[in-house]
Amino acid sequence: MKALLVCCMLLAAQISPALADYPRNEAVPVDKVLFGKVTSVRHISETELIEDRNHGWKVFGGGLIGGTIGNQFGSGSGRVLTTVLGAMLGGSIANDKHPRAQRITIQLVELMITIDDGQEYMVVQDLDPNMVFHSQDPIRMIYLGDGTVRIDKQL
Repeated sequence: MKALLVCCMLLAAQISPALADYPRNEAVPVDKVLFGKVTSVRHISETELIEDRNHGWKVFGGGLIGGTIGNQFGSGSGRVLTTVLGAMLGGSIANDKHPRAQRITIQLVELMITIDDGQEYMVVQDLDPNMVFHSQDPIRMIYLGDGTVRIDKQL
């Protein structure tokens, strides 16, 4: 029974949530900052189809659980038969319950920006519900040390 509990805990630890947003409260090196205004805002979404890398482990765990339960019944060759059938049934159920691919939708915002010297830029970034942009909002275009750009409102 302990082995079953350990197996379930290991399977649960392998599942990681997918997050699209980035932490705004993290200190990062900044290359340069440009100031400007938002000229247009468009909300878009990106849908990804992600294959579950843990699928094989889930089917293995289902087969292991089914085989353990099947081993509790019968004796001799009957016990072997119920163990094999339990493992097959458990693996089959786990395969059906956990589809191989899942769809994740990431909300994005597309900003057309005119900086103070008149140049225009288009930036697509993750939608942050705490930072809603509107046309004519004053912004900061922050070039981060890792080569990415982040748009924040000027305060």
